[in-house]
Amino acid sequence: MKRLIYVLPLLLLLAAGCFNDQGSMPAPDPSGTFSGEFRRIHRNTDQTIDTVKANIKVIIEPGKGYHVLGDTTTVHAGSKGHYGINGNAILFVDSTLAKTGTPIKTHLNGEYLFIYNGSIFQMVRTSGDTLSLQYDLKKTN
Repeated sequence: MKRLIYVLPLLLLLAAGCFNDQGSMPAPDPSGTFSGEFRRIHRNTDQTIDTVKANIKVIIEPGKGYHVLGDTTTVHAGSKGHYGINGNAILFVDSTLAKTGTPIKTHLNGEYLFIYNGSIFQMVRTSGDTLSLQYDLKKTN
């Protein structure tokens, strides 16, 4: 049952690709201001699960880059950088991430699977079966 928590976002992403309500028209690439919830779900060595959440804002500007605002004081770091899209994968390269050491807060960095229908933007990144980073965002501008 615990593994379902990590597999469910991936299954949702795959299922969303099968049910494109726009017919054969592909969804647009995400662009604009998105607000919503970030979740970091971690399975500890004793099999307990820790979940932390934060309300954040992600601004994506084609040709310029991205930046993260919102509740960046405790869980998620404010960050900015460049991004690239390939199919249903989006790669973020955070220019504020230190080159050495382990950051205390999560940065929007690395490759994520995503779905976007023009208003809802959801991303997920997993690391093995112990960590899941999830973004559940809605377009606000």
